[in-house]
Amino acid sequence: MEKQPKFYIVDSSLLPEVFLKAAQVNRSLQSGEFRTIGEATQKIGLSRSAYYKYKDGIKPLFEASHHSIVTFNLMVTDEAGVLSEILAVFARSGANILTINQSIPVNGQAAVTIAARTGEMTCSVEQLMADIVAISGVARMEILARE
Repeated sequence: MEKQPKFYIVDSSLLPEVFLKAAQVNRSLQSGEFRTIGEATQKIGLSRSAYYKYKDGIKPLFEASHHSIVTFNLMVTDEAGVLSEILAVFARSGANILTINQSIPVNGQAAVTIAARTGEMTCSVEQLMADIVAISGVARMEILARE
């Protein structure tokens, strides 16, 4: 009987360097920065054998998968224009917003839940989140679910 793989979400700062370098080699090959595995592993400082051992075991949480749906939870200040700025960032990224729910503000803060299809985005989900958190009036943003 084969063991089913188990997956964990781990902060990258906790990972051994070999995993991070394997992920870096994968990214550099996909982006076209390097043409061969040998060239990429040499420049990044990872042995080819270590790369082959770990290359399929480490992937970004939001690797491009068409039609993936991510549900975000945000805490925003009750100010005119904040939600509009957030939606503009989603629009610029190419995300397709499916639902938006906003609670009634309490103590000047409102919870906002946004579900979006991310498969056609022109940036990573991580970059989208960084751009939104940088908006004045966004106190917090996290991922609730991913399909």
